[in-house]
Amino acid sequence: QGQLVESGGGLVQAGGSLRLSCAASGLALSRYDVGWFRQTPGTEREFVAAISWSGANKDYSESVKGRFTVSRDIVQNTVYLQMDSLKPEETADYDCAAEGAGLVLTGDYRRATSYRYWGQGTQVTVSS
Repeated sequence: QGQLVESGGGLVQAGGSLRLSCAASGLALSRYDVGWFRQTPGTEREFVAAISWSGANKDYSESVKGRFTVSRDIVQNTVYLQMDSLKPEETADYDCAAEGAGLVLTGDYRRATSYRYWGQGTQVTVSS
């Protein structure tokens, strides 16, 4: 059975950096497109970043473009989200999600309901 496990969240001061990991077991992430989302209480999940199965296609929300970088390591079967210059308003629960290859190229990859597999989430708190 496939599952995703996020790690790397924590408390960081404004302007600091964190590197989140999305490790897969029971499924090969090289066969899947992966998205990152974040959510605060009372809000819907917000799209953050996405990467295609090959890593050739990437996209980011306008608010994080230039500060966040999504990447993947086929050997480690893991997708990463490097977050730099973090802002207090980006405090949220961060979650990765996977869907079959082709979503980023042809589907609505910015919509949370497009993804089949989800991790448990990791909390990111940015202090001012």
